[in-house]
Amino acid sequence: MFKTIIDAFKIKEVRRKILITLALLLIFRIGCWLPIPGIVKDVFTTTVEADQNGFLGLLSTLSGGALSNASILALGVSPYINASIIIQLLQVAFPKLDELGKSGEDGKKKINLYTRIAALVLAVAQAIGITVSLSSSGLFDTRIWSGAWASFAPVFTVIVLVAGAMFTVWLGERITENGIGNGLSLLIFVGILSSAGTAILSSITSISTNIDYLWNLIIFFVAVIAVFALIIFIDGAERKIPVQYAKQVKGRKTYGGQSNCIPVRVNGSGVMPIILASTLLAVPYMFISLFWPDAAEGYNAVLGSGTWLNIVLTAVFIFVFAYFYSAITFKPEDISKNIQQGGGFINGVRPGKDTTTYLTKVSRRITLFGAIFLAFIALVPSVVFSLVGGNLTPTLTGAFSATGMMIVVSVALEFQKQLESQMITRNYKGFLN
Repeated sequence: MFKTIIDAFKIKEVRRKILITLALLLIFRIGCWLPIPGIVKDVFTTTVEADQNGFLGLLSTLSGGALSNASILALGVSPYINASIIIQLLQVAFPKLDELGKSGEDGKKKINLYTRIAALVLAVAQAIGITVSLSSSGLFDTRIWSGAWASFAPVFTVIVLVAGAMFTVWLGERITENGIGNGLSLLIFVGILSSAGTAILSSITSISTNIDYLWNLIIFFVAVIAVFALIIFIDGAERKIPVQYAKQVKGRKTYGGQSNCIPVRVNGSGVMPIILASTLLAVPYMFISLFWPDAAEGYNAVLGSGTWLNIVLTAVFIFVFAYFYSAITFKPEDISKNIQQGGGFINGVRPGKDTTTYLTKVSRRITLFGAIFLAFIALVPSVVFSLVGGNLTPTLTGAFSATGMMIVVSVALEFQKQLESQMITRNYKGFLN
């Protein structure tokens, strides 16, 4: 990957896009440290650290610690991600909306518009939920918000949080258009690396007070490297289904007669089932905290992060969403139809309905292994990190969450592919000119 980046800097057009990407990412990181005016930062920090392995901890990690810093970009890209998920679900439920997304550039623009509107609504809901739930903990600085102005403090905070969330989305779109790679994914990638880097520096500093922390840190990073290796191995794992195309004679030319394959990834749904499962379990807690604050503690004791019921439901939801995303992304009927129209067939399987049945069976088996891997990676590493981490800070074990590690791996590989694609395109242009 480093060789690819070095080669990319030698090409002027690609180098310009990389510099634009880095500049926009720098703006994002600066925004993650700009505090919301009139807010007591310690209230945000204490609340996030108390929920380090829960939804708020995940949200803070994805935003690069912006939530725990009580910054103007505290919500990060979370509202847009959730909005994208909702729109995808609606496309499955409403065929007309699905057709709109497939109707060319105009249809995609409308889907993007609906996604932005949904992101705005979710950003408002999240901002109100966070502001109201923390207002009883002394969130607002009384030195700034006093007298008649005190009633405007929650409104101002909500406006700043929503504006920051939509500005983050705008930054991501600018990176996608003018830079390299998926902008929103890169923002999450940089945020996770920033959280991990800050946590590592904090842990290294703690070694100076107690040398025993050194062994905990070494064992911890050995476990992290092992989990990274497992994630990379599974990310590239796939089942290749061979397809043979019959020879067709048209006029004086012969077509076909070649063999190809259909790649079915073990973890085709990526990290989305984990994010969906975490969000689905966290949303009720946010609503209960907002409308019935007295019942929030009881809900957290039964379904909070780390409870057995939470672990079981997380595993169940991961399996459900893994199969759901597999059904969306891998459609055996369409693939079977395309194979038959191209004069192809799978060895030992008849074209048509039998091919559809075969592909469905293979997809379900592969998805089962992918769902087991996601459930394992979502639940086991956090427990292992806590055990081997020993006296290390909870921030370090929270920063290296399985979800964040999977996102880092997938975005890094995607960025490398984008760079290689840009370089190949540039070479083709030079060859043709």
